[in-house]
Amino acid sequence: MFFAAGRLGAIFVPLNTRLTPAEVDRLLDDARPAVLFHGPEQAAVTVQLSQPPPLCPAAGDQPGGITALIEAGRDRPPLAGEVDLADDAVILYTSGTTGAPKGAVLSHGNLTFNTMNQLAHADVLGSDTALCMAPLFHAAGLGQVSLPTLFKGGTVVIATSFEPAAILAAIAAQRITSFSAVPTMLQILCDHPDFAATDLSSLRYVIYGGSAVAERAAVAWQDRGVPILQGYGMTEASPGVYLAVADGAADRPLSIGFPHFFTDVQLAPPGSGPGPAGARSATGELLVQGLNVFRGYWERPAESAAAFSGGWFRSGDVLRIAGDGWAYVVDRIKDIVISGGENIYPGEVEARISALPGITDCAVIGTPDPRWGEVGLAFVVTSGTRDWTEATLRDALRAGLAPFKIPKYVRFVPQLPKTVTGKVRKQDLRAIIGKDPHDDRH
Repeated sequence: MFFAAGRLGAIFVPLNTRLTPAEVDRLLDDARPAVLFHGPEQAAVTVQLSQPPPLCPAAGDQPGGITALIEAGRDRPPLAGEVDLADDAVILYTSGTTGAPKGAVLSHGNLTFNTMNQLAHADVLGSDTALCMAPLFHAAGLGQVSLPTLFKGGTVVIATSFEPAAILAAIAAQRITSFSAVPTMLQILCDHPDFAATDLSSLRYVIYGGSAVAERAAVAWQDRGVPILQGYGMTEASPGVYLAVADGAADRPLSIGFPHFFTDVQLAPPGSGPGPAGARSATGELLVQGLNVFRGYWERPAESAAAFSGGWFRSGDVLRIAGDGWAYVVDRIKDIVISGGENIYPGEVEARISALPGITDCAVIGTPDPRWGEVGLAFVVTSGTRDWTEATLRDALRAGLAPFKIPKYVRFVPQLPKTVTGKVRKQDLRAIIGKDPHDDRH
């Protein structure tokens, strides 16, 4: 359907298959598609939509199915003439970690140059068999895995669900050469009992992104001889912006490497605009330009304009460039905790907590404090193999963190709320705290 829409000059709008009917309704109201295609497993959702567009079940023998649609349109001219690089190709709705999902409009040119970036950086081969675990309704599954592999004539194997045993078996049986995952997936896979015995020799590299990986997970894959490359991207960049390179990544498992070839980047002090040509900053908000960067959000001119400064897209993320040129994601600007005038980057604190034995996941947010303005609050998920308390966890952090960075409060929870791509929904954590953040800390 994606390629067919492109040939027609139509815009393809893939929707998250895990959304409720009410959530799908909101996206349909925003995009106003001419027709809605769905698989049989989504039939129950479509009957609950308030005002659906014409439905097209993905079964050719059903009335009104794809076969009927093809026959009805056989003698019609294409929607457009020659499709140009500047023409809109797809609307991808952002994951919503910063609010309501917005439709990022990507052109054929954006997708093409993102593909070129991936080919140049990761050396995708025509003989590759890539495992696509990322959903195809998000930029990573479409732009980072599928399109570069198919462009080179390789094979894409679709994992319809994340079942660790099945994924490991598929890697060995189908001789998978690469896959892309979020850190949580990497951790779950290397913790699975089948991991040690699984034949991983076909893997040339694994790309991960979305949040900082626990270093022990990266090392576990490296110890099995699998190069682990961290990338950084966003829907608005189709999605690639940074990617580690194989030469040096093993010594820097937490680095996102270097910018893609057709992408320009700049670090600016948070809240400021782009600096003069050639200006350099070791730490700052990432600003992005490039042929892979979108023009704006679907029918949101004000938000589109606010997303850019002097022609540069504002990522909202703080990056640090080390002395050797390798880049690291520090945190999102909106997530920085300012405590007593000191900036606390939750990502740094989360990395320290995640490195502790028996900690499987964590997230740190700021919470109001009458003395310091804000202090840190850590949500921590444990494996149950060690009896952590707020006091013992804080004590364990003292050797690696300045006192002001150590969370004042710790709440142990069974799991963290996450998007389908594995990003922690910190706004949900803030909602849990509510107006009285000092209740129910444990």
